[in-house]
Amino acid sequence: MKLTRRSLLHGTAAVIAAPALGTLGGLPALAQDKKWKHGLSLFGDLKYPEGFKNFDYVNAKAPQGGAVREIALGTFDNFNTVVAGVKGSIADGTELLIETLTTSAYDEVSTEYGLLAEAVSFPEDFASVTYRLRANARWHDGKPVTPEDVIFSFNAFKDNSPQLGAYYRHVTKAEKTAEREITFTFDGPGNRELPQIVGQLPVLPKHWWEGTDKNGNKRDITATTLEPPLGSGPYRVKEFAPGRTIVYEKVENYWGKDLNVRVGTNNFQTFRYEYFRDSTVALEAFKGDQVDWRSENSAKDWATAYDFPALREKKVVREEFPIRNLGVMQSFGFNTRRDKFKDPRVRRAFNFAFDFDEMNKQLFFGQYKRIDSYFYGTELASSGVPQGKELEILQTVKDQVPAELFTTPYTNPKGGDQQALRNNLRDALKLFADAGYEIKNTKMVDAKSGEQFTVEFLIGQPTFERVVLFYKPSLERLGIAVTVRTVDTSQYINRLRQWDYDIVVASWGQSLSPGNEQRGFWGSQAADQAGSRNLVGIKNPAIDKLIDRVIFATSRDDLVAATKALDRVLLWNHYVVPQWSYPFQRTARWDRFSHPEKMPTYAAAAFPAIWWWDADKAAKAPQRG
Repeated sequence: MKLTRRSLLHGTAAVIAAPALGTLGGLPALAQDKKWKHGLSLFGDLKYPEGFKNFDYVNAKAPQGGAVREIALGTFDNFNTVVAGVKGSIADGTELLIETLTTSAYDEVSTEYGLLAEAVSFPEDFASVTYRLRANARWHDGKPVTPEDVIFSFNAFKDNSPQLGAYYRHVTKAEKTAEREITFTFDGPGNRELPQIVGQLPVLPKHWWEGTDKNGNKRDITATTLEPPLGSGPYRVKEFAPGRTIVYEKVENYWGKDLNVRVGTNNFQTFRYEYFRDSTVALEAFKGDQVDWRSENSAKDWATAYDFPALREKKVVREEFPIRNLGVMQSFGFNTRRDKFKDPRVRRAFNFAFDFDEMNKQLFFGQYKRIDSYFYGTELASSGVPQGKELEILQTVKDQVPAELFTTPYTNPKGGDQQALRNNLRDALKLFADAGYEIKNTKMVDAKSGEQFTVEFLIGQPTFERVVLFYKPSLERLGIAVTVRTVDTSQYINRLRQWDYDIVVASWGQSLSPGNEQRGFWGSQAADQAGSRNLVGIKNPAIDKLIDRVIFATSRDDLVAATKALDRVLLWNHYVVPQWSYPFQRTARWDRFSHPEKMPTYAAAAFPAIWWWDADKAAKAPQRG
């Protein structure tokens, strides 16, 4: 499931006062009338008023039909999203089956509009939120979506998904409070993001999961399954071959096809995901017209691998779309649960040994920029020295953070030539010495035990081998024993779950309105939760406090300042060696599709959500492979 980390409920719709409810069929009585709204926004008004016809960025008259064949990497053995990231490998495309209470708009920051829910209400102190379901919301078997389904789903995810368990940990209960209403109660007031977080809940069919399969076996929400699940979304599973292929087909009587938030979306008749063991094989399949679309993450391949006949004949289109909707930290992430990485001077020394500038020239054709923020590419990124409101926030944790961050801008070491590399390695040696290491017989050893410093890079994709192999000689010049281990997807996931690694290539995408998910990324509690995104194992009281400042921000200015403060403290603890980023999504496609002339601001390519099959273009294309 894709979490958008959206926040807060504040709409511009006309307010409808609901009558006071007494006890209804055993339901709890409500003390006051509710004010209902059609959407949620953090610190601002909604762009789209109640009753809007469709989002501005879609083609409301987009042709329906056609097929899309997409790339999936690795394998799959599971359709159960509840245990995704904990057990098995989840199939690509399961989001096509499952609806959420709300859905986001691609041309606004942090807004949500009703999908399964038609309206939402919350008190002024944000201590709870109530969603009212649409009367016509249906599962694919024709049964209505009910509050019981929502409550069942909430409990299932909270109890079985470490990531969502952390995400929902401040939601104490979900209960039915009217015939089509569910109220979520929070553990305290003031968390402005929680109403929107629960709106992102994927809703599962309770009656299906508590039933039996075709063989009479009772289904288990805590186990992996290859039984195609019942959904309420625009697509269902048509056919699949485990680990190889999945085909989704449009549901003919999909209940939500005429909703304003769905008009102009989900335009294709079928989606097909073809699985490949790695990106190199997938690229060759794309060239051979075995798949239609490719997002290219390799600078080298983008520069050198697309000179083939179909591109020269304009049957294949390359297009870059600006990324404005997220920031990113991509890095070499240390497992600080291991003693050798607990000293920040050691971690900083690894950064001095990483010659990004030379790597960028030799491997990436100079396409990348070095990341210098956990919120790189957004207004949330810290820079210079702290000032104003950010400085005020940092003063509250002054005794718990590195003193340098108050006086020195964070920068990564500069390389690109032999003299710069020598200087950087000299600085790295000093940092190791300060941390209690010394050089003996050309080996970096612990001055007390005499044990050599060793490190293993764990890699899940072979494409990263060349990056680590470029980095390796510099570390070896410091006397470090370096090994590189590339494993298959299943083994990689299992080792991450067990915290069984020294260094991994890790990335964290950030929305423009960070919030509760930061606890799952950097919070102390998440460090011990198997399957969490706190891969580094951060347990830092100052960071926990700053995360709370982000979550409980009461204005956009406060949120930006608190996020910059959090960013600065993360950087100065040197938990990772930052890598690189590119401000565009590189895409290549066989020219059979079209998209709206004006693309949404915050969704990059937005493929395939708002694209459509173009019959005229397809008629000119060659026969598919």
